[in-house]
Amino acid sequence: MIDAARSSPGGSDPGLSFGGFVALMAGLMAMNALGIDSMLPALPAIAQSLHIAAENQRQWVISAYVIGFGVAQIGWGSFADAYGRKPIVVASLLLFALFSLIIVLVPSFTVMLIARFLQGIAASASRVLVSSIVRDCYSGRRMARVMSLSFIVFLAVPILAPGIGSAILMLGGSWRMIFLLLGAYGFITAAIVALRLRETLHPEYRRALSFGGVGRAMERVVTNRMAIGYTLVGACSFGAILGFINSIEQIVTDILHAQPLFPIIFASIAAAMGVAAYLNSRLVERLGTRRISHAALLCFTCAGGLHLLVALSGHETLFTFILLQALTQFFVGLMGSNFNSMAMESMGDIAGTAASVQGFISTCLAAVIGLAIGQSFNGTTVPMSAGFLVLGLLSIVIVLFAEKGKLFRPQHSPVTQ
Repeated sequence: MIDAARSSPGGSDPGLSFGGFVALMAGLMAMNALGIDSMLPALPAIAQSLHIAAENQRQWVISAYVIGFGVAQIGWGSFADAYGRKPIVVASLLLFALFSLIIVLVPSFTVMLIARFLQGIAASASRVLVSSIVRDCYSGRRMARVMSLSFIVFLAVPILAPGIGSAILMLGGSWRMIFLLLGAYGFITAAIVALRLRETLHPEYRRALSFGGVGRAMERVVTNRMAIGYTLVGACSFGAILGFINSIEQIVTDILHAQPLFPIIFASIAAAMGVAAYLNSRLVERLGTRRISHAALLCFTCAGGLHLLVALSGHETLFTFILLQALTQFFVGLMGSNFNSMAMESMGDIAGTAASVQGFISTCLAAVIGLAIGQSFNGTTVPMSAGFLVLGLLSIVIVLFAEKGKLFRPQHSPVTQ
């Protein structure tokens, strides 16, 4: 096996051991999971405190963050390509911490949504720069393995985050304490990056800050079959996650009548994604990203169809919901990091800007998809399961376009796919 760092453009040394590097990347990714999942059990308390009338309006606490997270990604990569990865990461983490502390003091729902939007903007830098930093150091299947291992650690956060939020509420704390903890996480992570991570952007890859550079990167991404195809299917898979997140609190409370069990239910389903990410990290260098992700996509579509049949039949129970959603999210866990790696594979020389463009496209589309699924909640699990089936079928069509009509086809280079 060719050494990944040497086979990638640049092959930068991050100044950390492999395990330390994976852990730091996971920590940056985890900030976004904390920014979403830790407050899910607190949505009713937030609604009561800020006088939110309609139940579906609660979802905007999540959606405002995700929209900010999506739209800002178009800019972060250009700053990172011009000024380096490290200073942008540190600045974004400090901004995330600042906006988290502002939310602690918000007096109204409107002000909270504005602060959540700004918090999402700050957090979006980590999504772009994790992909860029990993691409600076690794390529091909090795990159997919790093992303997958990071995803495993990252998935421990959604398993634990709702429990943290629930524990704060159960111990008599305010929902505002959750955002105080988010602020502390941002400050601590910024300090670790500042002290431990080396700059990974090679000097020859620095690009002058310009809107023209973003435009050229956008053109290159949207005109490359693989890049735009896997960016779009990545949007579909992330949209499925957001649709689940937007719907889960109401499903557990209103349909399953199991609100006290919410952290356990959420953790059980999130754990399935963690198992999938671990399996992917073990298998991807041997089997390749295409074989794994294409098979997972077909299975995801079938799982969505099966859950829709159960929902339509009126036989949804706590057991069927956990089982079928764990199965569905398991397949999502086999798709996400592989889709991202394939979308980035030919973008090594413009990794920061390309990740920015791809993140902007995929996250904005995913936010719309997730909001559409969540706002369709009607007291049943039909909208969510139907949404997953549609996303699966659409993704299959997009992959066939990207791969010129063929599935499971590995690329010629064993180092890539």
